[in-house]
Amino acid sequence: MYLPREFISKLYLHLQRTRHPLSPPVLVLVALEPDALCACRILTRLLKHDYIPHKIHPVAGYGDLERAGQELVAPMMETRGGSGGLVICLGVGGMVDMGTILNLEVEGEEASFNGVEVWVFDSHRPWNLSNVFGGYPLEPPSEISSSYKSRAPEGVQAGRVGRAYKPGKGGIIVFDDGDIVESLTTERDAYLALVDMPDIEDDDDLYGDSDSEEEEEEEEVPQIEQPRPGQKRKSWSDRDDSSEDNDDRPKQRRRSNSVSDHIQYAISGVNMAKSTPIPDAPRPAPRGLVSLRDPGIFSDDAEDPPSAAQPPKRPSARALRRKLLRMKQQHETVLRNYYRMGASYSEPISAMVYSLASELGREDNDLLWLTIVGVTSMELYGRSSAGLAVTVRGSDSKPMSGWMGVRGARLRQLLRDEVRRLNPPELSSQNGRVSPAENAGIIPTTARSPEDTSIRLSPEPKFLLIRHWSLYDSMLHSPYLFSRLRIWSDSGLKRLHKLLAKMGVSLVQCKQSYVHMDMMLKKELRTKLLKYASLYNLDDMVPAAETDGRDRAGAKDGWGFVRSWGWRATLSAQDVGVVIGALLEVGKHNHGAGAISSQSLSHLADAGDVADDHGFAESQEWVSRFWDAYDALEDIDALKAGLPTAQYLHRAIFRTGTSLIGKRQIKHLLAFRMCVIKDGPDVPLFSHPAALTKLALWIGEALAEQERDTNGKLAHGGRGTPLVVASLNESRGVYVVVGTGGGGGPDLAFLDREGAKEKAAKKEAKLKEREARRKVQEEKRAAKKAERQSNNKEDDEEDDETESEGSDLSDSDADEDDEEELEERRRRGYGLNKFGSAFQDVIAETNARVRIDSFEHCVVEVRKEDLAGFLESLSSKAVVG
Repeated sequence: MYLPREFISKLYLHLQRTRHPLSPPVLVLVALEPDALCACRILTRLLKHDYIPHKIHPVAGYGDLERAGQELVAPMMETRGGSGGLVICLGVGGMVDMGTILNLEVEGEEASFNGVEVWVFDSHRPWNLSNVFGGYPLEPPSEISSSYKSRAPEGVQAGRVGRAYKPGKGGIIVFDDGDIVESLTTERDAYLALVDMPDIEDDDDLYGDSDSEEEEEEEEVPQIEQPRPGQKRKSWSDRDDSSEDNDDRPKQRRRSNSVSDHIQYAISGVNMAKSTPIPDAPRPAPRGLVSLRDPGIFSDDAEDPPSAAQPPKRPSARALRRKLLRMKQQHETVLRNYYRMGASYSEPISAMVYSLASELGREDNDLLWLTIVGVTSMELYGRSSAGLAVTVRGSDSKPMSGWMGVRGARLRQLLRDEVRRLNPPELSSQNGRVSPAENAGIIPTTARSPEDTSIRLSPEPKFLLIRHWSLYDSMLHSPYLFSRLRIWSDSGLKRLHKLLAKMGVSLVQCKQSYVHMDMMLKKELRTKLLKYASLYNLDDMVPAAETDGRDRAGAKDGWGFVRSWGWRATLSAQDVGVVIGALLEVGKHNHGAGAISSQSLSHLADAGDVADDHGFAESQEWVSRFWDAYDALEDIDALKAGLPTAQYLHRAIFRTGTSLIGKRQIKHLLAFRMCVIKDGPDVPLFSHPAALTKLALWIGEALAEQERDTNGKLAHGGRGTPLVVASLNESRGVYVVVGTGGGGGPDLAFLDREGAKEKAAKKEAKLKEREARRKVQEEKRAAKKAERQSNNKEDDEEDDETESEGSDLSDSDADEDDEEELEERRRRGYGLNKFGSAFQDVIAETNARVRIDSFEHCVVEVRKEDLAGFLESLSSKAVVG
């Protein structure tokens, strides 16, 4: 089920009314990422305010999620002695069938969920449609309502939760940020049609290749029986070939309609095993049946000879089966195209949970700051509407709006408006006007007073940790300057020194701490950067100010967010996001290897067990880092203590990226660029997927600028060349592989706005043309029918001819619809990261031993000896739409 945005507070208000301090605790499953961490902090503040007991459980991957289902969710089920309860997933489970992975579907029962309700907040796309349009407990079947759709609970229509819905019976509910209502109409219709469609085998005889008239006459009308609860329906071949009792047949495993099919070998355990072929056509789980033994489809007296007084003979069973098969294939194609469209990201979940707090009237500065940090971290990790991809500059003919396109710009503007509302600017005591320091463009480094905890807008330059590093180090380790000044080379370093010299800043001054630099130099820094930025192609290095004439009515586009904690500290949202990410990826006290010590593995016998247990121990260490980052979000001293960890990580990224580019270790394959990291002091750091992702984005941005300078434009229609980075985890004998898009993905809101009128006009014209063709065909068929009745020549062949004419018309209409849908899919999938689907294809085609456990499906683990074959097969796949 899905909860529309306008009802975002409905379920929480019910929880608020029904829970008390002695109720079972709400289980909160949280992904190990800054956005989910911030959302967890916001949500727990709401739960504490309402005295709702809760329990937080960090989840490192699908293996941890399945273990949480067995150890934590299963005891909540009513059939296992529990009293039901609520599970809230933050950044977890949007792309997999939660009913399967949490073991909520009991054998012999139809999606009962046993009183366990699951809320899913996730920004990963595509959605798993089993969660979105299914995932609810079914009402008992009756003679009137036997289909899956008609047995939905009260208040649920086509998976949509309405005002009349009453929680408490269990189910899976995803919180819609607007994408489901606006974009998934076609997928909804296809899913619901497939749910109630009987199984039918795609055999050759269905097309009449080996049929004869005698066989068709002797064929009996197939009858599909309504199954008992828990019994799966049989395929057509089972009905034809077997006459055994139904209970003697083995029960078929429920098929999922999601990418979870592709990772079951990984989430069923941590064993690294050879993958098995995966069905290419995902489809929804069979939830109910429709009977073909219906007066509207078959006639009980079909064997009686036709006469002039009787109505025309109904279509044969074989013709109906062919039509059913065509419908099934069309719907499965819609779902397959959706799942293979490519990975992308929607609204950050911290912003979704803040919307919930706003609906409840609970918003304040603390919650707003957590939301800003969560949104900023999404940008730092390259999570955009194009999937995991670098942010590249747009051309004059095709401007880009940066992270998340128009949608991201709207979100940032909403956050700036919230900052102004909750933090009014300081007024000057002389004339009652806003203090000029608010608009002077000076980067704030201190608070206004010892009690100042306000959030301010700041013209943050694209430097890294500028308040906590020297100006030189901050510029040197900035990915923006690294790519545009080519700092990996000696000539790039000279450009950086020349830029500082033109600004009048000596190397001695810029290498001391920024906080202790000359005050006049800090006041003039932004003006000097704007003056000389265009000489080095750094137009976006510093955002505009109101006095620049480029700002829209004081909106301060591109300005960042800064918060003070009295005299103790002043940090930007980017600073906090960088520190929290470093604590999750490196750890508070581990600045060295970032991997598990070999001493804890000495008791293990063979290499296979070492790899498996080592991977489990590694994920447990990542979970332990979660609590350090969780505490740092609200403890300014712990946050400041994490600054050296962030500096250490980004020094390692700079060294590794410089080495790879400077030594020309990045190879250009057919579909993407590729580099492998297998030696050096910093290699153990990149065994964490998020740290490796940051390195890949760092390198990818530099390669995009190189490509622009060499060719004058980016490849692949301005999206740049994708990049695959593999890092060796020596202790486990595996490579961690991450695939990033080239950048420049779709700005869906812009495309929708530009093409809406034209698309509506074309659709209306096609509908008129199709209606005219149908009228002509109906007139021809009516004339032929009258002529046959007058000549008394109505026979099977002429019936088939009439049926064929009608089917030709419907097929041509279906072809037109297919073309329109294909064009729509292409538009929606333009520029998306398809590495997840490409990885799954390679797994199905090769013998490579691969483990997919990350919630980012463009991150996999490959056995050391299988990497070469894996990359060779991957090079022939389409990795960006």
